[in-house]
Amino acid sequence: MNLARTTKFFVVCVAVVGFCLPQPLLAAGQADRSPTVADVTLQKGPQGNVLVGRVLDQQGALQAGLPVALYGSGQKLAEAKTDGNGFFAFSNLRGGVYQVAAGESVTAFRAWTPGTAPPAAQPGALVVTGQDLVRGQRYPLRHGLGRLQFWLSHPVVIAGIIATAVAVPVAINNYDKDKGPGSPS
Repeated sequence: MNLARTTKFFVVCVAVVGFCLPQPLLAAGQADRSPTVADVTLQKGPQGNVLVGRVLDQQGALQAGLPVALYGSGQKLAEAKTDGNGFFAFSNLRGGVYQVAAGESVTAFRAWTPGTAPPAAQPGALVVTGQDLVRGQRYPLRHGLGRLQFWLSHPVVIAGIIATAVAVPVAINNYDKDKGPGSPS
């Protein structure tokens, strides 16, 4: 009977601690956010295969006159500027992986020669400037909730909470045993 009561108390303590912890601590980790590589078909042109693309901003506005650079194998291969409609082109290319830099954005593309591209390959590269830029600061010692999140993000603090959740029911159980049966003194 006493073991059942102690077990219930322990389960309730663990549940209370679980409800008190911030949800991000209990959530699964973020998935790998490695950059994706888009498949693009190179177009046939008078000077060999051509990578054609367009540069837009996050709202979809065309980016005219913006410098665009093509990188391959870690080296800058070519430079161009977008025309009045936001288009750019790099000629005399082989199939392979390239990075296109426009503004603050760098986008990776897997270029396929004509006739070898997979069905999902796009006919041109689309570069969105300002993409994936996230800025933020965390002030753990200035705000109450931030301070709590700061301390609960440390493994030592979490271990202490779990140890307390285990030790308190054991101490209560031992205290009841030492007291003995309830008899008048």
